[in-house]
Amino acid sequence: MNWTNTIINSLQWSDTITNRERKEKVAWEIAGRIKNGDVIGVGSGSTVYVAALAVAKRIKAENLDVQVIPASAELSMTCTQLGIPQTTLWEKKPDWTFDGADEVDPQKSLIKGRGGAMFKEKLLIANSKETYILVDDSKFVDQLGSKFPVPVEVFPNALLYVEEQLKLSGATKVVLRMAKGKDGPIFTENGNFVLDAWFDSIPDNMEKEIKKITGVIESGLFIGYNVNILSL
Repeated sequence: MNWTNTIINSLQWSDTITNRERKEKVAWEIAGRIKNGDVIGVGSGSTVYVAALAVAKRIKAENLDVQVIPASAELSMTCTQLGIPQTTLWEKKPDWTFDGADEVDPQKSLIKGRGGAMFKEKLLIANSKETYILVDDSKFVDQLGSKFPVPVEVFPNALLYVEEQLKLSGATKVVLRMAKGKDGPIFTENGNFVLDAWFDSIPDNMEKEIKKITGVIESGLFIGYNVNILSL
């Protein structure tokens, strides 16, 4: 028995999509990589959303047997709207993943997590044979942390302890990320808080050091992952 509501069918992206024409070009490049039988990890963000639209069109046009594993509720609902079959990491391992990023350094290390889905995004990337990161020129930096803080997903009761430990680890500023359009803090895909931490420098071991802090679920640092960068 099918639902009779129109919420999913009328979904639109929640914000203005900048550089849409350029994003659509790289979206079709991603869609062109699909092979019949693929299981694909789908990250989050507006570029990923545009790519999902192209993926859906190719699946429908060629009647491809493809399943996706989305990192966020928003992209999961989008895939439902578009008729893209979904699965989970309990059932399948992704052949490859596509996602966006907030910063990319010369070593292809990343800062991600502005959308609050860094844990699920990292889980997909860690499980994928290949990952494609879709970014425009504004995301390239000489040093991580040049433009954005490091997002840190925190179990709510550990909030103040994690703040203290981040400062002991060299953070110059730590703030609780507040939501837009609602009172109070933003919640991640897992129902946790996000602390945004600024660092003057981010050494290669920083991702592991942050993860060691009790109460940290995940950070938005992606250092040393095998990723391919696709520039818009």
